[in-house]
Amino acid sequence: MRIHFIAIGGSAMHNLAIALKQKGYSISGSDDEIFEPSRSHLTHHGLLPNKTGWFPNKISKEIDAIVLGMHARTDNPELLRAKELGIKIYSYPEYLYQQTKGKTRVVIGGSHGKTTITSMIMHVLREVGQSFDYMVGAQIEGFDTMVSLSDSTNLAIFEGDEYLTSPIDPRPKFHLYKPHIAVISGIAWDHINVFPTFEQYRKQFNVFVDTIEPNGHLVYCANDKHVVEVAQNAKRGIKLQPYTTHPHHIHIERTFLETPNGDVKLKIIGSHNMENISAAKSVCNLLSITDIQFYNAIATFGGAGKRLQIIRRGETTDVFLDFAHAPSKVKATIDGVNETYPYRKLVACLELHTFSSLNPNFLTEYKNTMCAADVPIVYYNPKTLAHKRLNPLSPDTVKEQFGCSNLKIFTEIEEMRVFLTNHFWDNTNLLLMSSGNFSELDIDTLAGSITDDDSFPRRYLDI
Repeated sequence: MRIHFIAIGGSAMHNLAIALKQKGYSISGSDDEIFEPSRSHLTHHGLLPNKTGWFPNKISKEIDAIVLGMHARTDNPELLRAKELGIKIYSYPEYLYQQTKGKTRVVIGGSHGKTTITSMIMHVLREVGQSFDYMVGAQIEGFDTMVSLSDSTNLAIFEGDEYLTSPIDPRPKFHLYKPHIAVISGIAWDHINVFPTFEQYRKQFNVFVDTIEPNGHLVYCANDKHVVEVAQNAKRGIKLQPYTTHPHHIHIERTFLETPNGDVKLKIIGSHNMENISAAKSVCNLLSITDIQFYNAIATFGGAGKRLQIIRRGETTDVFLDFAHAPSKVKATIDGVNETYPYRKLVACLELHTFSSLNPNFLTEYKNTMCAADVPIVYYNPKTLAHKRLNPLSPDTVKEQFGCSNLKIFTEIEEMRVFLTNHFWDNTNLLLMSSGNFSELDIDTLAGSITDDDSFPRRYLDI
């Protein structure tokens, strides 16, 4: 099979391209910009385009299929050429479904926690020796890529993103996978640029449930009233399996699961992750994994990249990096650090980077989400607003919407870096939250300077 990727540099796109090459397919691709780590990954696998840009002459009838990324536009010259030649065009979720039509599909959806739950399931299955296909939105310890496909497996584990599929297909990605086992971890309004009201956003989860295969299972969070409402409207024949927060306790900055066979010490923290563990356990049980197997495996789970990832540890200061950007994620992450370190202060920095977070009409959703931090900080780059063609955002507006009287706001990354470097860090943790990169802030150097730790960063939380 010969497959061409339009916008090959995307996070999921380049991982799918690599997975298909490893499967023996002939792969080509184009993009007008490719950033790290995609560039290095594509180079390593011999898939980096020779030149950036769009080249319609790459598209010929010898190509069996096109995989179209969200980054491309509807007038993309390669896309137009493919349509002219009548070549089959897929989005990457469509192609993942085509590759796994004959397999049992598990799809984890939700406004928060889906990457971590997917990662937990993958970790447990690997530990018990079960083979499977997968697609996950973060780098996971022990897995070389974020996508894997094989003809020798009969099981697929997919993270189900609710964002749009491609420029020519406005369906959310998780509507295309048709799961046999579906998970909904939570519903909290996001992606205001494509779902302008909460009701429109929530409706996407109703549709997701309707795509479950006949006699399939819906594993859902019973702590979330919106999820419960969606589950109650599931069509006849779908087996409902609610879950809540797994019993646990914290002792000297360590979290322990409480199980019938004794306590299980974990490497991860936060009540939201104890909820995620319950979801993962429910799925694994449906896949014939015993409780003992699950607990033995989950004890060694170190977390997913940028999900409460500890990057430096000092004597009285730990530095965390988290992907949190939506309001529910921000609050859960701050609460997770505070409950684990009740005797330390917390400096929490949030970068406003997404369309939703930079929209004044959405900022009210962040009300009081950061007030539990001793020093709450919001950073945003006015250039990001200009790049996304959004109106300027006033710091006064941000402070009013967040509702924290002590909120500090920075629009220059160097000013924030200096503030953090000069802060008194005795018995104080730092939490950095962003789906971006804080305007390319050298986070490792910053973390080392405030912890007096010059060693290499530790990628996964190990406590």
